[in-house]
Amino acid sequence: MAIKPPVLMNAVPPYGHVISNEKWRGSVLVQSLKGTGSVKTIFEEELGVVDFHLSNKSCILYVSETDIVAGNNYKRKLVRFRNANSSLQGIVLVEKTQLSEQYFSAMQKFVVFELGLTLLPVASQLEASQLLTQIVHGESKDNPFRRRSVSWLLDPLVMSLVQQIPGVGKVKAMALLQHYSSIHQLCNAGTHELEHIVGQATAQHIRNFFHNPLV
Repeated sequence: MAIKPPVLMNAVPPYGHVISNEKWRGSVLVQSLKGTGSVKTIFEEELGVVDFHLSNKSCILYVSETDIVAGNNYKRKLVRFRNANSSLQGIVLVEKTQLSEQYFSAMQKFVVFELGLTLLPVASQLEASQLLTQIVHGESKDNPFRRRSVSWLLDPLVMSLVQQIPGVGKVKAMALLQHYSSIHQLCNAGTHELEHIVGQATAQHIRNFFHNPLV
């Protein structure tokens, strides 16, 4: 039996608004968004696997600590989104906690390298709310950074992931993100190419991080 596609898979809310999946009503994340007073939430039942739609033509797929520890069910959700051929950019927010950290490397490889989606770790729903608010504010018409690209706005957030690579601090992370426009490009960079940016030792750390996560 064919699965009925979500009606609002490609919905885009107006600036300053977030379309939230109905299942998030009453959650800490949504209550925190409302508490800012600067982000308006619209609830909708027919978002399919998507948790939140943002006004910058991107959407959030949230993977909780419980989802990760419970097994691989979250993978079906992410694959369904990828296979829907949505015109929206998929951003996967993952709760990286002491309990879920041991599963993070495997999930990172699946989300970023196999599906080609953006992955951003958060410690809690509260931190996720702050991140969503930052992205929404970045797209505000009154924001001085409005003229810059969405990818530029996300760079400081992606830095938190890049800096998890051994030997990569803030300076080297900035150098890498200025050279590579996505984590996917960084993953596929050759060792010799990386050496010119961060040196031989760190280049090897980067290769091991992406291709030999258990090293």
